[in-house]
Amino acid sequence: MTESPRSEAEITDVHAQARVLVQALPHMQRYDDTIVVVKYGGHAMGDEHVARDFAKDIVLLEQSGVNPVVVHGGGPQIGKMLEKLGIKSEFAAGLRVTDKATVEIVEMVLAGSINKALVGFINEAGGKALGLSGKDGNMVVATKATRSVIDPDSNIERVVDLGFVGEPSKVDTTVLDQILGRELIPVLAPVATGEGGGTFNVNADTFAGAIAGALGAKRLLLLTDVPGVLDKNKQLIPELTITEARRLIADGTVSGGMIPKLETCIYALEQGVEGVVILDGKVPHAVLLELLTDHGAGTLIRR
Repeated sequence: MTESPRSEAEITDVHAQARVLVQALPHMQRYDDTIVVVKYGGHAMGDEHVARDFAKDIVLLEQSGVNPVVVHGGGPQIGKMLEKLGIKSEFAAGLRVTDKATVEIVEMVLAGSINKALVGFINEAGGKALGLSGKDGNMVVATKATRSVIDPDSNIERVVDLGFVGEPSKVDTTVLDQILGRELIPVLAPVATGEGGGTFNVNADTFAGAIAGALGAKRLLLLTDVPGVLDKNKQLIPELTITEARRLIADGTVSGGMIPKLETCIYALEQGVEGVVILDGKVPHAVLLELLTDHGAGTLIRR
């Protein structure tokens, strides 16, 4: 049985695919056998089709020689579960105030349903994902986080009790060292053990930054639901230095949840990560666009 001749459009399409692969080659060589930590935000995870595309991107990275580590959030999903259970949830300084009842739900949603759904998507795409949390192998030990806010009426600064919200104080990469380079993809839920036991909810950006710093990652990608860091005119800033990032926080250009993101970028860079990118996780194949093309995506922060 002979094959029917290809149309001109099909031949053009094949040639276009070949050009894309050739253009990706130097980028693949740049990241070969390096560690890339990808934080996948809760808002970006809301669409199953996008989540499955993300899983395929992660598998492609692993099979092209990159060692990806996935850290996922889950804020919207946690919010829905708390609402369903009639548990009131508040935010302060861009972080969720987490009491004893809330931290139990946080762990159930993050280390349970969300983690295993993402592991399933990666495995269905041909990868070998392993779902873990920061509590496994004492990977991440946290201390109670403290934040202060300015009262808009009195202009007085006050300390906010965030409850069981933690910040990483120790990262032990023993478990990850055993996994990486063995065709396994760790998928991490940002839940940590306290220094005296118990459970802490850790901001997923902060968690990913601590993991990336401890592993000496080449790149940390923070996938969220915005294009990147925006200036006062709401235009994307393609590249920043640490000094410029600090200035944006100080002058109020960035606020809310973008503050801990930029603080994470600065911390990770100071720990030795080569570059951090904040980008829109809802854009199809955002990870591949950033790592394997000349154009990149989002805002790149460098030392």
